[in-house]
This record gives sequence, structure tokens and C-alpha cells, in this order.
Amino acid sequence: MTQPSSPLDAILARLLDLHPRKIDLSLGRTERLLAALGDPHRKLPKTIHVAGTNGKGSTVAFLRAILEAAGERVHVYTSPHLLRFNERIRLAGKLVDDATLISALEKCERVNAGQPITFFEIATAAAFDLFAETPADWLLLEVGLGGRFDATNVIEAPAASVITPVSIDHAEFLGDTVERIAYEKGGIFKRDTQGVIGYQSDDALRVLEGCARKAGAPTIVAGRDYDVREENGRLIFEDERGLLDLSAPRLAGRHQHQNAATAIATLRTIAPTLPAHAFEQGMKTVDWPARLQRISRGRLVELAPPGAEIWLDGGHNEDGARVAAAAMGERAALHDAPLVLVSGLLATKDARAFLAHFTDLATRIVAVPVSGDHYGRAPADVAEAARDLGLFASEAATIEEAFTRIAREHWRAPPRILICGSLYLAGGALALNGSTLD
Repeated sequence: MTQPSSPLDAILARLLDLHPRKIDLSLGRTERLLAALGDPHRKLPKTIHVAGTNGKGSTVAFLRAILEAAGERVHVYTSPHLLRFNERIRLAGKLVDDATLISALEKCERVNAGQPITFFEIATAAAFDLFAETPADWLLLEVGLGGRFDATNVIEAPAASVITPVSIDHAEFLGDTVERIAYEKGGIFKRDTQGVIGYQSDDALRVLEGCARKAGAPTIVAGRDYDVREENGRLIFEDERGLLDLSAPRLAGRHQHQNAATAIATLRTIAPTLPAHAFEQGMKTVDWPARLQRISRGRLVELAPPGAEIWLDGGHNEDGARVAAAAMGERAALHDAPLVLVSGLLATKDARAFLAHFTDLATRIVAVPVSGDHYGRAPADVAEAARDLGLFASEAATIEEAFTRIAREHWRAPPRILICGSLYLAGGALALNGSTLD
């Protein structure tokens, strides 16, 4: 992580103080700053705008891998970051360096002239300024929160608007039903812009199709216009253009097959001349840290019992828990091992709903705090939720302490350890492990 005394850390801290609320959904402040910057959001390369509750980042990772395999230059904007802020902005394939990022943020700070603006809004404006100045063929733009009033939604004519699976999350900002949340996500559809609706519940799909019709956006829909299946360890994608027989995605978990399918369908629709080999290569090279990531080296491996499997997943809501549990179930079917969760959640998350998906899988849970300035749920609360579900639970002050305790136990076989519950916890685990992201 950046040191507190670094120039980048200093300007990030200043920008956090420009607005009294961390989240305040609106387009007006972003539009004002962008106008003062010369409207860089109107000078972007072909843009694919991606919203959704789960799978946004993975879908962006698949899009990037396929496009880069085709020789395209790709900008990427995602959030949050795991280890350092630079991960949010990729310029033509490379993470933005400190000097370039500081210059862009200072420019936005100067032009903003102290007016109220959220941290995400000014960061988005800085990213747009960099994207406009740096030549590239594509921009992959991930929504921060919601869609309709997210700062990224100032773009006027993207090449495609993509909605990945919608479920309950951030209810305090987006609504407490799937239908309300889908309505907010569907706000990124634009007239005459290709819409892509990924795999959804019936309730979410009904709302999203209504949003697309109202916006005048033609759409393709998962399960109707494209689909995916696994055959003999291969990924079989099908749409109106025919079949693609591809390698299984490098990202673990069957849910990634659907994320891959949505990325493939998007590109087959808006970039039909992409070569077939790019899709195959994209499945082999795709990378998205902390999404069912296998940890095979580093400090965590040194701390764990000999022979232990270590997995890291940043899924932080009930649907994220569901797909992580399904992936652990698949691992258990291939190779049985005691499953231990090292889990920490933010205070806004429902620990019981999250952990309930692991009741038939986990041997025990070690609850840990989420590191940093984030409002984490107390480990005692997480452990209590686990015990209420009939799970054996304990608490530890750090991930390192949790691993030390696990290593002292006597296991019938080397355990399978899953660090889960929060992207911020995942970032702390990667930092402890000595991992670097580029």
C-alpha cells in the first residue's frame, strides 16, 4: 500500500475532505468539473460501460483479455482497489504511474477550486482526462455504485451498456428490493446504444428490459440471445452467429462461465471482426485478483499448515457468498479437505446471510477485522452469527493470527482455507502475502 507520507497518499487524503459524505449519488458535480476541464468525457475511445451487483470486474477482465489478445489498446477504469489506488486506472494496458496520476489529480483539484465533490467523482474526472489524452482503441468503464446517478454515467454514447447479475447490495443507497436496484442499474442504457443484459433473476430481467425499452436501447439477453455451457472441460458459447469452442476460463468458479459469456456476447455484437483466436487466448490469459484466487506462494503459504490450499475471494454480499460456496463445493467434490473460513465483513453487510451459504461446507470460521479506515463489523459479531448457524467459530485480531491458530490445529488432512467477506479484507491479505499487482 502507499505510505502515508507519499505525495500520492497526500493528495488522495485532501480529495477525501472535499465532500462531507463519502457517497452522494449525483451527476451534477461531475458534469460541472468535466465542463471546466474541457469535457474530456466527450473525447474518449469506444467505450463499454458495465454495471451490475456482481461480476462487473470479472466481465471487464474478460473484455480486456479478449481485446488485448486481438492487439487492441485498452483503457480500464474499475473500483475499488486492493493494494494501491493506481489499480483503478489502466492506460492503454498499463497501470497509471504515480507521477501521471498525481498530475491528473492535482489538475482536477486546482480546477475544482475547493467546491464540494465526492472522492469518486473527482477521481472519475481525473481518469476521463487521462483517457482522453492517451491514445487507445477502447475504454472499459465500470460503474462505481448503482448506475443512473453514478459519476461514470456522464458518458453520452457508449458502444455498449452491459448489466451483469443484479442482486441485493448497498440497499441504503439503491433500494431494498431487486427491482429497485435493477432500475438504478438500468439507468446506464442509452438511446440507440447496444444493451447487453447478463444472467438475471426473472424480477431483475423484467425491470432491466423495461429500462432498455424506455431508453430506446436495442438489447441482447443472456439465455435468450446467447448462452454458455461446459462440455468435456471446454467452454461452449452460442449466439446467432454460431458456436465458439473455447478453453475453460482461467478464473475459477462456474459463475465465471457466465461472466465470460457476457463479455464474449458483447464483443461479438459490437466488434464482429475480432478474430476467433482472441476469444480463445482471452480465456487463457484473463486475470482478476481476489476473485476465487488461488494463493500458491508468499507469506500466507508460509503461515498455513503444510499442504493447505489457500483461496482468496472478495465477494461481500449474499450472492457473492453463494458463488464462492458453490466453487468450494466443486473443489470438495474433486478433492475432499476440511474447509476453514477466515472471514471479515463491513458493518453494512449481513454476516448471517453471508455465512449461511457455508453451513454444509465449513468446518470452522475464524472471524477477523477488516483492516484500514473502513467501518468493519466486529469479529465477535461475525463469530456470533456463525455460531447461530451451528458453525464452530473463533476470533482473531489479524489474518496472520488466524493463520497461526489454524496451523496449530490437528487436521485429518491439510485444510482448504478461504479468506472471504470483503474486498478490503482481500486487499489486506494480499498485502500480508507480499503480493504485487500490475
